[in-house]
Order: sequence, then C-alpha cells, then structure tokens
Amino acid sequence: MDRECVLILPRVCEVLAASGSSLPDDTSLEKLLDWFTTITQTGVSLLEACPCLLDLLSNVAFNSTSGPSILSFTLKLAGLIGASEDGFKVLEECSVLGLVFDPRHWQEAGLWEDPCLRIGWIQGLKTILQHSKALRFFVQAGLIEPLLHLQTDSSLFVASAANQMLAHVLLLCESLSSVGCNGTKERDLEQSSLSMETNQNCSGVITKALEYLNKCLVLKETSQLSQRQQILKLLTQLLVQVRTPLLDKLLLTVIDSVEELVTKSCSQLTLPLMDVVLAANSRLSDDHDPKQRIGRLLSLMLSRNNPVDVIQAAAAWLRSRQYDPVHTAHCARVLLLPLDIVTGISLLDENSTAEELRILMTEQLKSKTCFSMICVCLTNIPQITLLAPDCLPCPQRRIVSAVLSLLKLCCGDTSSSSAGCVGVFRFVTGSSKVQKCSMEALSALSKSPEVEILLPEVFKLLTEYLNRPSSDPSVLQKSYQALINWIGVSTDLSCITGLLREDLIQAVRKRACDMRWEARDSTVEFLGHLAEVQSCRTSAGEEREPSNSLLGGCSFTVPLLKEALQDLESYVRASSISALGQTLTLSWQQGAALTQSQVEIVTRLQEILSQDSEGFARRAVVKYFIAWFSSCSSPTSCSLLVQSVPTVLSQGVADLDWEVKLHTLELAELLLDQAFPNPAPPHPYAVMSDQSHRSHTQDKESELLSSLNSLVDRGVISALFCFLVDCDRPVALKACQLLLKLRHTVCPLMVSAADTRVPCELPGWSWVHEIKKIQGVNKDPHTQGGSHIGSEAHGEAVEESTSAEGDSVCVSVCEVLRSLDLDERLSILTQSSDHIYNSPLSLLQDIITASTANSHPNSEPGQEVIVDCY
Repeated sequence: MDRECVLILPRVCEVLAASGSSLPDDTSLEKLLDWFTTITQTGVSLLEACPCLLDLLSNVAFNSTSGPSILSFTLKLAGLIGASEDGFKVLEECSVLGLVFDPRHWQEAGLWEDPCLRIGWIQGLKTILQHSKALRFFVQAGLIEPLLHLQTDSSLFVASAANQMLAHVLLLCESLSSVGCNGTKERDLEQSSLSMETNQNCSGVITKALEYLNKCLVLKETSQLSQRQQILKLLTQLLVQVRTPLLDKLLLTVIDSVEELVTKSCSQLTLPLMDVVLAANSRLSDDHDPKQRIGRLLSLMLSRNNPVDVIQAAAAWLRSRQYDPVHTAHCARVLLLPLDIVTGISLLDENSTAEELRILMTEQLKSKTCFSMICVCLTNIPQITLLAPDCLPCPQRRIVSAVLSLLKLCCGDTSSSSAGCVGVFRFVTGSSKVQKCSMEALSALSKSPEVEILLPEVFKLLTEYLNRPSSDPSVLQKSYQALINWIGVSTDLSCITGLLREDLIQAVRKRACDMRWEARDSTVEFLGHLAEVQSCRTSAGEEREPSNSLLGGCSFTVPLLKEALQDLESYVRASSISALGQTLTLSWQQGAALTQSQVEIVTRLQEILSQDSEGFARRAVVKYFIAWFSSCSSPTSCSLLVQSVPTVLSQGVADLDWEVKLHTLELAELLLDQAFPNPAPPHPYAVMSDQSHRSHTQDKESELLSSLNSLVDRGVISALFCFLVDCDRPVALKACQLLLKLRHTVCPLMVSAADTRVPCELPGWSWVHEIKKIQGVNKDPHTQGGSHIGSEAHGEAVEESTSAEGDSVCVSVCEVLRSLDLDERLSILTQSSDHIYNSPLSLLQDIITASTANSHPNSEPGQEVIVDCY
C-alpha cells in the first residue's frame, strides 16, 4: 500500500466513525471498499496494513448514529476482513463480529428498516462465509432465520441479494460437507471432532433452508404471488448450481409442492414454474428417481387447457434447447396453432392437437389477448425453423404461406383467409406490432429448405407494404430487411417479373422522398445492402448482381443516394454515404474509370467533412475513403483518390469528433501498410557477397526513403505527429502505436545523415510545446536558429519556417522518431485517462474534504463537494 495512503487512512476512519457522519456521494464508499478488496486479493492482511480499520468497526458498531450508507459500508468491510480466518479470529476476540451481524442490535437502534443496512448485512455475511469458522458463527448466532425472512423482503433489491446469499450458503455447506466426508483415518481426534461439527452445522442449515423453501411454495393467498415468484426464481437458481446429493435432497423436499402449484394452474406462475421444471429436467439423468416425476410435471405444463399458459410453456421449452422429440414436436404444434386458427391455413394434422385446446384458443384469439399469443407464435418461428423435419407438423413453405396470409390480414385483405377466425381480423388489422413480428418471422423463414418457390409471392407482398402510404417506418425497415434476406438466399431471380421490378422501383423512389426521415434512412440503407448481395441468375440465364437485375444498377441507385447527401437529417446523410461506398465497391475492385457523377460525389463528401455540423456524416465520409482505398485494385493509379487523401487527412486532424480522428488514423494506417508492406523472409540457404549485401542495403534504404517522402507528401506523417498530442486518449494511443510501427520500420535502416533529413512540416508552435511537455524539456521553442527536439547528438530536429498561412514547424522525421520516447508515451497512454487524478490517495483526500464541507455550518445548498470517485 502507498505510504501516503497509510498516513491519511486513520483520518478517513475518524471521519467515517464520527457521530452522525454521512457523505454527499455514497459511491465513494463503494470505491473505497473496491480498493480494500484489491488489497486483500494480493494476499495482504487488511488489519496488518491498516490497523485503524478495527477501531472504525468498533466505533460504528457501538455508536450506531452514522448514516445508513456508512453503516452498510461498515458491515461489508467487516465481512471482507473476516473472510480470512486470521481476520475472523481478531473480529471475534474484540466482540465486534457478534454485534455487527446481530439483526436485533440494528432493530433496537431503529435502523433495520433501512434497505441500505439490510443490503450491507447480507453482502457482509456473504463475503465472510468462506470457511468453516464463519459457518459455525453463522449457525450459533442463529442468522439463518433472519436470512430466510429476507427471502421475500418488500424491497426487490434486498430480496434478490438474500436469494443469492442463501444460494451461497447452501453451496458452501455442500462443499464443506464433501470435504468433511473425505476424511482419512490418520486425522487426529480434534480434527475429526471439528469435521463432525462442521457436518452438523451444514446439515442443520440445509434442512432449515429446504423446509423454508417447501413451506413458501404452498400457495395460500393470491396476494402472496409475488413472494412465490421470488421463491421459484431462487429454486431455479439452486437447481442449476447445486450438485448431487444436495440436488436430490432439494428435489425430494419440494417436488410435492411444485406439483401442487402446477396442478393449480396459476397463470402468473407459469413461466417461473416452467423455469423450475426445465432446470430440474436438464440436471437429472434418466436413472434419477425424480426424473419420471419431473417428466410428468413437464407434460402437465405443456398440456394445460389455458391457451396463454400453454403457449408460454411451449416457448420456454424451445428456448431451453433441451431435446426430446415428443415434447419438441408438441411445442411446435402448440406454437403454430394460433397462426393456423387466424389464417385458416392448415399447419397441423387433424389429430395433432387436442380439440378442446383449439376451441379454447379460438375463443381467446377473439379478445385483445390475441396480440400476445400471435406475437409469441411469430417470435418463436425462427426456433421452429431449426427443428428436425420429424418434429415439424407441416412443410416450412406452408408456414411461409400462413405468415404471408397474416400480413395480408394486417392490411385488411381477407381474401386469402376466408377459413380463418373472423373475430381476430379487427384486432390485427393495422397492427404494426404484429406486422413487425411477421416480417421478422418471414426473414427467418427465408433460409428454410424448399421455400424459394414462394419468392414471387413474398416479393409482391413486401413491395405492396413498401408502397402502402400507412406503413409505419419501423414496418418499412423490417420489410426492407426481409426483402434483402429473401433476395440474398435466392440463386435465381428470373421469377421476378418486369411488373414486380417496376413496383419495387416505384416504392424505393417514393420512400426516398418520404416525409419521415426514418423511412428515408431505411431506404438508403436498403440500397447499400442490396449492392452487397452476391450475383444470381436472371431470366436471360446470365449472372448479374441483384441491384442491377431489380433496380437497374448504379444508374438508378447512385443518383438517389447522391440526392440523399443533401438530406436535412444527419442520419440519412450518413447512411447515404455508407450506401454509396457499398454500391461503388464493385467498380473500385474492377478498376473502372470514374464517372463525372463519382467526381461530384467526392467533392460533396469533402464539403461534408469540412462543413457538416453532425459527426455521423463526417465519420461516414472518412469510412467511405477507407473503403475506397481498401477496395481499389491500384490506389496509386486513381488520381482522384491520391489527390483526395491529403485533404481527408488534414480535415480529419482538424476535426473535433474523436471518432472522426480515429477513422482518419485507420486511413493513415492503410497508407503506411501500402508504403511499407511486410517483406518476404530471405531464403534460409541464400548466400550473398559483401558487395551484393551493400548494394541490397543501399537499394533498401533508397526505397524506404522514397516511401517515407511519399507519406510526408500525402500528409500521413504530419497527421500522426499531430494526433500524438491529441487531447483524446484513444486517438493519441493509436497514433503512438502507428509511430512506433513506423520507427521500427525505417529508423534501423536509415542511418546516413542524408536519409535522416526527411523534412515534414507541421502547423504552428503548439505542437512543439506539447512535444516538449512529453519530453520534459523546458526550452523556449522561439530561440534563435530554430528549436531542437532531443539531445544535441541527434542534431537539429526542428526548424522554424514561415508560410503564408502563418507559423509552421519543419521537423526531421527520423530525428523526431528517435528522440521521442514513444515506448514511455505508449505506457502512459495505455493507462486509464484518470489514473492520476482518481487514485486511491485522491479518493481518501476527497472523502475528508467532502465530509468537512458537508458538516460546515455555513455551507449553502448546492455547494456540496462532489467526491471524485475513481
């Protein structure tokens, strides 16, 4: 521990132990506890390193006038200290342990009602219960009773913490019992006695806990439903975590009560009960005695006559990914039943579901509860599509037809559902929620086998949705996504007629000018995604990109996207820029000549980068140039790209958005990698004469010098040096990493004086000032004859020059790379940005300052000191 922290900690303890003390910011106490936890994890004893902590515990325990947050902190700290056997012994000897964790002590002081204190009590106990001595204390002090009482606490936070604590206690008892049972004959009498006592303690705790769980599961009053739900959640947690034999004992204790709850068919308990049954079913092997009873309970849950309950149970089974052909097939039928009833399309065999359930579900669907039932059905279709064919009640193309029919119903078209449930039509018509769930289901079904034959029908319906004036923007987005998914898996678009293509073109044109920006945004995103779909066969039998086949290619999409660059909404501008990059990628890869339209786009993008007030669009511009440079078959042969890069780099350096600057560094990294590609390793048996070696080295130096000058001319080096002193740490870190990469590449080989004088001009003297701060050199940069960075041995690294725009600095690239301690800079930048100001010492000082200000009699409201927590 830092010496300064050791010196100031007693003062902090005095502040926290003071009568009536409190802090304006409770999180400082949590951070202080985190620091103490970190110390203990290194193997250091807290009481040895900080003896004053024992006085703090004693003072707070015997003088219960501190604020609830400090009392809660004290309880957690006591648990942390007592987690080690030595610390536990000290706390026990000074009578602090029994007082701090005695609920009656806090009840008599009138403090137990505060949830903050109860949370501290629970978490402190949980921390301390790490060894058999702590368990003995827990048992002898009778703390199991108050812990059980807190399982259904009025505060959900307290109840949840108590559930976790009880699970922790049972797992500890399980582990200590197994250790005790593994004793050897060589153990002495005292050790055997201790093991026997530990086993008795564990057995007593386990028995009380299981009896309590069983008692709580018995449903007496409807008002106690929330408590039953909490207990069922705890039971699920235990079933997942405990091992045999405790698992068997737990099930044997509670299975009768669980079965009683299942037979009572309480809808509010369906999901938590299903979680319990599924947890037990997943943990038991077939040779376990309770396995058959759990199987019967599972069958009961999945065959209830309440439609809502049985649908929720079936969905829970599919989510659990447990495999049982009978149950899985039954759940698939149950979940498809609402779709069968609503659309009138037969998805199930006549005898595949109980007629009583069909009748009840039909009646249920005629009420407003139909929304949840239909949506649960639709959201589970992706799971159903993954099932084995023998678990499906019908071919998947029939499910596609049913979903299409439901989407038509949502638009008021009942022609395809004449046999469906008429009573539900009025509820689903115009429902955007049902439409979105249907679109998601349709997207999932696109990957199903033998459904491609339905592509024209799917295409027609989705295009109609895109053309509907009343379609919600979120539904439009789902329609576009479904269209992309179906086109993406299709190998043949020859079935799409010219009329359907015209309908799609009309829809895209209309939505690109929609009054709602979300619709425009989805449209330009669709154009970008469509451009990325792989080529497929057309009606003429030739391979073409879907964008060309359906929309006419760039001649249609580029003008639309170019127009979207002027959109008033920044999200749309950003999406259009990304879509342009996706659309033009293929022509870049093929090395096609730039059109006049593409030249105009580049001009517009540079305007956006320099003038747009929103960061989204500016980030998209830099990513556009990254995509262009990455995709271009020969970047150096594209004059417009070569001319644009220096502008993009200089504007990226001047940008205030840190993400724009990071993307600019990504572009700079691409240029670095192009200039200095990884060299091929020499042949291990190659023989080279001295003259050849010298010639090869000179050629290598000349090549490096040429590449370095090229990077300087493009503005890459200037950008990296400027970003090195950027105020945003991620930007400076990335720049430092790239400069280190550059130094390792060029400096070892470029040793001659001529090579080291590669000049690079940087704007203004502020850069020199920042670099000097990095180096710790306090030399005036305006000295006669220019400024020097580094030692005299490195020569003159910086010279003053004057340009028309004002002062600038000319630096020698290699000299600066050598003189800057980039490795040290990297280690500093790798640390968190607040590692100095929010250190443990700073935290302790802030607690003292805050307590002083908080207790000052003349302090005014609003003048509290905000604790600077790390």
